[in-house]
This record gives sequence, C-alpha cells and structure tokens, in this order.
Amino acid sequence: MNGSENVAEIFRNVSQVTLVQIVLIILGAWGIIALLARFLPMVANRITGRARFNVLALVPVFRLLVIVAAAVMIFNLLIEPTIENLIALLGLIGLGLGFAFKDYISSLIAGMITLYEAPYRPGDWVEIEGAYGEVRAINMRSAEIVTPDDTVVVIPHLTVWNKLIYNANDGGRNLQCVADFYLHPDHDGRQVEQILYDVAYTSAWLQFDQPVSVIVQEKPWATHYRLKAYPVDPRHQFRFITDLTLRGKEALRNEEIRFLPSPAYAEGSEPANPAVHAREK
Repeated sequence: MNGSENVAEIFRNVSQVTLVQIVLIILGAWGIIALLARFLPMVANRITGRARFNVLALVPVFRLLVIVAAAVMIFNLLIEPTIENLIALLGLIGLGLGFAFKDYISSLIAGMITLYEAPYRPGDWVEIEGAYGEVRAINMRSAEIVTPDDTVVVIPHLTVWNKLIYNANDGGRNLQCVADFYLHPDHDGRQVEQILYDVAYTSAWLQFDQPVSVIVQEKPWATHYRLKAYPVDPRHQFRFITDLTLRGKEALRNEEIRFLPSPAYAEGSEPANPAVHAREK
C-alpha cells in the first residue's frame, strides 16, 4: 500500500485543463514534425551539392528536438519536478521498459548515436545487409532507404552496433560509378583506353572536377576494362552508367573491337556482356 501511495505522490492532480494542454502539445508537436518532414526535403530538392545533404540531415535533428521539447512540457504538467520524484520515476520507467522493450530501446539509443556519428544521412547511398539505396528518412527507431527499383527498406538503427555499413558518397555529392567491359584479348589496349576516356569526358552526366580512370585487368578468358567516373549528382548514377555503357559499346564496335563470346559465361566464368554497377570501386 505504501508503494502505491509513493508512486501516486509523484504525479500532480490532473485536471481537465491539464489533459487539454497535453493533447494540444502532442498535436502541436506532431504538426511541427509533419511540416518539417515536408518543407526541408522540398528545400533540399531545389539545391545541389553538399548543401542539399546538410539540409536533409536537419530533418531527424529537428524531429528529435521537437519530441524532447514536447516531452519536457508534458513532464512538467504531470509531475512535481523534485529530485526525489525524478529519481523514482526514472527508476520505474527504466525497470519496466528495460524488460519489455529491450531491442526497441536499443534501437532508439542507436538512433541518437546515429545522429551524432552520422554513419549515414538523408541523401546518402548506402548498402546495409545487402540492401542498397538512398537514405530517405532517419526516424527515431529506424532508417528508410529506397532501392533503385523503388522499394522502401526499413532498417533498425540497432544494425549499427554489429553490421557493416557501406556509404557510397558519405554526405557529399561524389559517388564513383563503374562501367565494366569484357573484351576479346586480341586488340590494341591503348586504343581501347583512349576510347573509354573519350566516352567518359563526352558524357552529359560527368562531374568534371573529379578524376576519370580506366583500370585494366587481364583474365584467362578476357581483358577486363573498368571505366570509373563520377556523376554530377548521386541520383543520376544509373543514367550515368547506362550512358557510359551504351556509348562505350557503340564506340568499341565502331572500331571493330570484339567483346567476349558468350560460351565463357556458360562455363562458369564472369558475364560476357558489360555488367555495370555503382557500388564497386
């Protein structure tokens, strides 16, 4: 009985006016969060470069600030703000939530660490446990990424504790793309190298202040060329790779340079046709 009385003493006498105030605080916080979630991405989409990623990164920060401010206001309405009451209340909450929502609380804590360490931010292109896409939102418990085929993947922040996170652009606009070409070994390598450089430098999607490189590796079954370059914006990576691949194939065929015959692929080797990707570096 004494325990129940002690718990009851922590809270104020809640009146109808207090309940109305709590509801208004919750609705106000929800409205501000919804407004920020719409307004800031709209502003970010109108600008380019690193400024876009900085604006997108403000969304989860402001959301956390609004939630904390609303929680403090509600806390003051419900509880007598004394040291004894605070210690007792925090003990009760910690004991109850610690057992019931261990993983959920871990994800919330990991979410706060994510805001501080920033292993990924809105606008980053990341790969986590095989899922590759653009970070669309960072919520309190999880992050949402949108894959190239427009699938939304929800990843709990708890993942940051023990999983590898691959970040392709790390808060900036520099994302390296790679176009692969597998050619018959009987050709002039210097000629092919120059052709691929010309293809990259004449692309409408190329970011000219970043380097372009051609990497060559001789394999038992073909000569592997990797054309590496950076698009103007990470969101253009797939258009950029497509442009490099199609115009590269056209330029090589115009010089009668042969691609690897398909039987090599049937024998278990790597693909004969140019396989393109944006994540391999």
